[in-house]
Amino acid sequence: MHQLINFQDLNFLLYDFLNVESLLQFPRYADHNRQTFDAVIETAEKLAEKYFLPHNAKADENEPEFDGHQVKIIPEVKQAIDEYAAAGFIAARHDYELGGMQLPATIASAFQSYFFSANPGTAGYPFLTTAAANLISNFASETQKQQYLPQLLSGKFFGTMALTEPEAGSSLGDLKTSAKADENSDSFLIKGQKMFISGGEHQLSENIIHLVLARIKGAPAGVKGISLFIVPKFLVDECGNIKEKNDVQLAGLIHKMGYRGTTSTVLNFGEKGHCQGFLIGEPNQGLKYMFMMMNEARIGVGLGAASIGYRGYLNSLAYARERTQGRLPSNRDASSPPLHLIEHADIRRMLLAQKAYVEGGMALCLYAAKLMDEAEASPNAKDRAEALQLLDLLTPVVKSFPSKYATKANDLAIQVLGGSGYTRDYPVEQCYRDNRLNPIHEGTEGIQALDLLGRKLWLNDSTAFGQLIKLIKATIALTDKDDNTLQPLSHLLSDSVDRLSKVTRKVAQSLGSQQAGTIDKTLANASLYLDSFSKVVVSWMWLQQASLAQQKLTLTDTDAHQRDFLQGKMQAAHYFIEWKLPTVHHDLMLVEQNNAVCFSMQGSWF
Repeated sequence: MHQLINFQDLNFLLYDFLNVESLLQFPRYADHNRQTFDAVIETAEKLAEKYFLPHNAKADENEPEFDGHQVKIIPEVKQAIDEYAAAGFIAARHDYELGGMQLPATIASAFQSYFFSANPGTAGYPFLTTAAANLISNFASETQKQQYLPQLLSGKFFGTMALTEPEAGSSLGDLKTSAKADENSDSFLIKGQKMFISGGEHQLSENIIHLVLARIKGAPAGVKGISLFIVPKFLVDECGNIKEKNDVQLAGLIHKMGYRGTTSTVLNFGEKGHCQGFLIGEPNQGLKYMFMMMNEARIGVGLGAASIGYRGYLNSLAYARERTQGRLPSNRDASSPPLHLIEHADIRRMLLAQKAYVEGGMALCLYAAKLMDEAEASPNAKDRAEALQLLDLLTPVVKSFPSKYATKANDLAIQVLGGSGYTRDYPVEQCYRDNRLNPIHEGTEGIQALDLLGRKLWLNDSTAFGQLIKLIKATIALTDKDDNTLQPLSHLLSDSVDRLSKVTRKVAQSLGSQQAGTIDKTLANASLYLDSFSKVVVSWMWLQQASLAQQKLTLTDTDAHQRDFLQGKMQAAHYFIEWKLPTVHHDLMLVEQNNAVCFSMQGSWF
């Protein structure tokens, strides 16, 4: 029984749904084949089960502590991360010359799902390090790359992103951290405080490289005046060798509901007036650079949420298969043996909802990863541009849908176990607590909604939205046939797509008024729009999976185990499209009518 990710499902998503082998035609991935892809994923599964999973609960129960001198973390965390780095997973997507494997993002996401499922707290350290390395690789100077990139990719140094301040969370334009040119060097003197910095202090690596947003003296107000700096815990020479300690001080640890294995810190920069930071790229362009890391992190958050949801689902499924309780309502024979939980309709309802949420979310995240591969590695410029536009549009969906619905799946997993699920004797309660962070960090659901409805939809004259609708309708056309049992599903999705398109046009008119009151009122329902948009996209994911499953069921060499798996795919598609998709009509009605009951509610009325 799978306990982290169902490998059969992952295989189906990679090789049937996404046809990931098509990426082998790109020169960057030409050295690989299905065997190397599978070997990487199998290695990740083994490492996750051997080094990450065993201390997941222990790290939760023994969270990091600061004794006034250093942060103490249970030793199993470092052992797991060292094994992860030694296997080459931090550098997996980078060039061979940098010690990487030049793996597609799709395969990297697939193997990463095992680590997120096994132990999201420990997996957070290398995840942030990979993102920091990618940013430095894309935007830093050659000198900075030589100083930091090899050490980050080898796991000698770890990375963080330092954005949030006590008075500036999602509103980055209000940040106060300052940067002043140092007359005695090519660095800047950084002064300020950052909080909620994951991995901001620990003894797991030789150095910690903070990527810090700050405002150079005299810079424009708001987001146009933000610059990005490399601020290392220990200063390094031109070859990356460690020198003296930088003026970065831990002010304290933040104690969280979940994700306890990853330190969450408050950091003081320049407490003694000597914190050196090194400008990345051009002044006042920091937010543009940081958005690359943030968008990568947002996609990673979605993947992490789907993975944690997946583990909760598999655990509750195993429990439902083993635990006996009660009888069917029609059975009045008290002497008859009790049934396994999975025989009860309401338990099946909750398991089916979990399956639809987590497998749909995983399909969505891997689809986004393939778009990333096409945007980065396709030899065709037009294909790269289209993939990048579509990925940009879908990023709020990829972040928000799994964060919301995989957390709901974890809630249902607890319910399947009943009272046992509410105890620490089973992992589902920790899965829920860990996953509850994902709708919050890297931009809340409300932030993602504003990003989609207030910006992403309208870029390049809504080219990406038109591209998405065209793709969905192409799938609908393939399944909308009289002899196809999926025709009712394609009709439901078609109706929802038409409704979404109509309401989107109506919203465009409202936002085009340029009147502050109208714009604010329209965007007040952005979260409803995002949820509806997301359900349409995930229904598209499910309709494609159901179509593939239906085709495979007609093959004569399909064994009983495979047939059960494929029938499960079909049923999950029916559940999501018939039970969950229809809710978009009500929500889109509220958006279309500009129903502003929440917006017009006055603070004093509560």
